[in-house]
Amino acid sequence: MNVPEAKPSMPSSLYNTDFYAWTQEQAILLQNQQWSQLDVPNLIEEIESLGKQQRQELRNRLSILIGHLLKWQYQSQKRSRSWLATIRIQRLDLNDLLEENPSLKSYLEETIEKAYLKGAELAVKETDLPRRTFPIEYPYSFEEIISDRFYPGEPSELVED
Repeated sequence: MNVPEAKPSMPSSLYNTDFYAWTQEQAILLQNQQWSQLDVPNLIEEIESLGKQQRQELRNRLSILIGHLLKWQYQSQKRSRSWLATIRIQRLDLNDLLEENPSLKSYLEETIEKAYLKGAELAVKETDLPRRTFPIEYPYSFEEIISDRFYPGEPSELVED
């Protein structure tokens, strides 16, 4: 396989002016094993950033899911197929994220606590219920949160469809 050669520029200046071009150049340099031409400081920063993005993705998905579970439980009279779809999609995406990144499981306890705070705020905003309506600490286990059989509160015919 012929791998094109990188035309090295000033790595950090390209990094600051055209990030996409920088990524392509770095990939070519890596493929060609041109180690001395790599922009190592910025590569390190970007790799660390990718890990942080995965943790943030986990926290964001959990926040949305928890917020909708709270809405489902505390505003049962307004349940909708849209809420149900959001719960199901977030669960699927969470399972995919954890399957692709199993080491994220070590952050679950810390992440669930932070995600619950955001999820509760989402529920307050979208239901107009007072904050005191929702528990101070998260009321669901992680197993419940991701279980496709768990819908808090009274049963709903929406789930059976």
